[in-house]
Amino acid sequence: MTGETKGDDRLQSSDSTDTVLDEMTFRQASEELESIVRLLESNQLELEESLKHYERGVTLLKTLQGRLKDAQQKVTVLLGEIEPVSDDAIDTSLS
Repeated sequence: MTGETKGDDRLQSSDSTDTVLDEMTFRQASEELESIVRLLESNQLELEESLKHYERGVTLLKTLQGRLKDAQQKVTVLLGEIEPVSDDAIDTSLS
């Protein structure tokens, strides 16, 4: 096994995993997911370890997708608060 054990202690229970995920930034979760993908692609893990890491990866992916969706909704709401300006009201002349 490689030296990467990041996340192993977080796989013990779903409650502790959820808590840790809530405390992680988007970047941290994304980096951990990338690390898991590299580890799984290395084919150096036993089946049981691969399954643990795969489960963690799925959890991270769902969390990241949810955060992206929330951010997208916030941006949509913020854009909706900006009153659209008609093209006629914009001065595009160079003088």
